[in-house]
Amino acid sequence: MEAAVLAVALVLGTFALVFLFLFPIGRGAAWVPSTPAKAVRMAVLSGAAPGRRVADLGSGDGRVLIALARRGAEAHGFEVNPLLVVASRIAIRRAGLSGRARVHWKSFWRADLSRFDAVTLFQGSFVMRRLERKVRRELRPGARVVSDYWAFPALEPRSRQGTLYCYVVQ
Repeated sequence: MEAAVLAVALVLGTFALVFLFLFPIGRGAAWVPSTPAKAVRMAVLSGAAPGRRVADLGSGDGRVLIALARRGAEAHGFEVNPLLVVASRIAIRRAGLSGRARVHWKSFWRADLSRFDAVTLFQGSFVMRRLERKVRRELRPGARVVSDYWAFPALEPRSRQGTLYCYVVQ
């Protein structure tokens, strides 16, 4: 019995390691959940409000999406990890925000950001140069970008609060 429990734990641990940390590395950052307070700060900095559309790139378990939707924004998350897509959809439903927050099982690299007023993200340093080009190319002037921890290499942040960088696209 102990051997069977150990085997199941080993399989589940390996599965979690692969899908939560190793799988996303080639596409962006490994999943690191935001604290509830940081999710709210990101939503505030993004300007999330009724009538605004905000995207969360690599939306993880949906914490930031929920914070965006609670401020009245139409929130769209882009996530490649199917486990996190399911977890965030459950969290959004439990929060009663299914009408305002959606998670797309899709890479943000393939998403058209031109319809969004703001973008939030936590990505690895190795994708920030490429992501900066995408943001400059697709977002309208005046759109906000809030990045947790990692700065864009050439864009100058409008403001910084702790590890949060707030940019306004010119």
